[in-house]
Amino acid sequence: MVLTMADKIKLVQRDTRPQLRATLTYEGDADPAVPVDITGGTPRLYFRRAGETALLDTLVGTVLNGPAGIVVFDWGPSTLDVAPGAYEGQIEVTFADGGRQTVYDILKFAVRGEFDAP
Repeated sequence: MVLTMADKIKLVQRDTRPQLRATLTYEGDADPAVPVDITGGTPRLYFRRAGETALLDTLVGTVLNGPAGIVVFDWGPSTLDVAPGAYEGQIEVTFADGGRQTVYDILKFAVRGEFDAP
């Protein structure tokens, strides 16, 4: 599975938006890429600090359009309550038949500190 996104997704510490929207496709000789049908599946986004192995959070996504491979992830209330820095994510789908497939590409996130409120 392939996910095409910006080089780095830029976020602000403690925010709960924007939603992360992803379209999962098969990469190959097909042009354009072929969507992965995730109907009935459960997509998850595993989130951790770059270079570390411990997960900070697991977000369960919402399938918007199963046949088109479109999923959204909402940041939890504490997911981005982290120190500023580099983070990464991995998307995995557990299909209705129990099969599991992981997107090969690792998502890259940059989290900057928020301004202090007056």
